[in-house]
Amino acid sequence: MTRIVLVLALLFSALAHAQGTAKATFAGGCFWCVEEAMEKLPGVLSAVSGYTGGQMKNPSYALVSTGRTGHTEAVQVTYDPNKLSYEKLLEAFWVNHDPSTIDRQFCDHGSQYRPGVFAHDATQRRLAESSKARWERDKPFRQKILTPIETAGEFWPAEDYHQDYYKKNPARYHFYVTGCGRYARLDELWGKYRAK
Repeated sequence: MTRIVLVLALLFSALAHAQGTAKATFAGGCFWCVEEAMEKLPGVLSAVSGYTGGQMKNPSYALVSTGRTGHTEAVQVTYDPNKLSYEKLLEAFWVNHDPSTIDRQFCDHGSQYRPGVFAHDATQRRLAESSKARWERDKPFRQKILTPIETAGEFWPAEDYHQDYYKKNPARYHFYVTGCGRYARLDELWGKYRAK
């Protein structure tokens, strides 16, 4: 049975590549910030803020923000694998969150802000595990990398006002990221890797 699932996953991945698009899902704290980081990559077709990893169907921001639904804020990226590799997406993800914490990112606390890579198939999982191992070996900070790699489940898009928040509300977004210390902490953790 496991071999059949693996073969089907690989076929699905190959079909997605043949059609010119693929999906990737990441959680790195506030989804506005992850969305901004991903949308700036050449080859990303869309980045949608939403919720994943929980039990409730079609959760709302009000419910997820209580920390009781099991969801985390996440971003689902649709990209062109002919222009952007999954490895490059992983590289951007790692340096745009704090992998040394669980149930917290910067000034946001709670399981709804827990980081994670949500692999859509066996190839993504293998590449994510390899990427994590490489960063664990080569990271420029001392703390252990705690960000888990999980199997992607159902993804629920967030409310419209959360989509492209950094574009629609630039002043509020800037106040949030600077007040939360996000960029300062990322620079402290990743240093020169953030400049790439």
